[in-house]
Amino acid sequence: MPDQALTGPPLRVLVADDNPVVRAGLTALLGGHPDIEVVAAAADGEEALASATRLTPDVVLLDVRMPGTDGLTALPELARLAPVMMLTYSREPEVVAEALRRGASGYLVHGEFTAAELITAVRALRHGRPTVMNSLGVSYEPNESTSHLQPFMAQSSKARPVHAAGLHRRVPNQPDFGLSSREVEVMDLIAAGMNNRQIAATCFISEKTVKNHINRIFAKLHSSSRSEAIAHWLGTTHEGWSR
Repeated sequence: MPDQALTGPPLRVLVADDNPVVRAGLTALLGGHPDIEVVAAAADGEEALASATRLTPDVVLLDVRMPGTDGLTALPELARLAPVMMLTYSREPEVVAEALRRGASGYLVHGEFTAAELITAVRALRHGRPTVMNSLGVSYEPNESTSHLQPFMAQSSKARPVHAAGLHRRVPNQPDFGLSSREVEVMDLIAAGMNNRQIAATCFISEKTVKNHINRIFAKLHSSSRSEAIAHWLGTTHEGWSR
């Protein structure tokens, strides 16, 4: 049976972030999946609004703090055009709550999710399933009359669980080459076509750390090049993903 995520037209995504490295990393990561297409990358809220109005994306990934028109200012109008996932460094509970009040359909904090969780969250918005990191001090409930979330300050720092199913399905008993969870994430990004700089930006680690991960990955995969590692990875641990 074909994966439901890969049926139908590609999910059209607009990325809005003032950091060009983050924009490039997200574009490369998302564009590495055949069911996702990045239709525009904006540097601020005003540019995001113009692009969303012109291109009518299915999902918007939006930073909170940007020069000029920031994410929170642009959010209400953007949310009328498409589901908006806040993707930002801002984890203050009051900022999260305000974003949800203004119409955000989800909220993820850089450094607190994996590449697989991001892809899953973006896909989930197509089906109206919101995602809020469970480490944030804000809980949420769906509004019965709209697709937006109704936030409230939680008594503790735990919110309801995030939708975080794995991106790739492993066949039982298949070898994972002994890769750590971070090495799996880096290897997936390599397979998506990212260079070291883009991987560093996406994982929020230094390029030196990326190189260290890659050296360990190559050793575990018994590979001497990216192409050889990708062939081993896709052919053995991610059966069917490259089709």
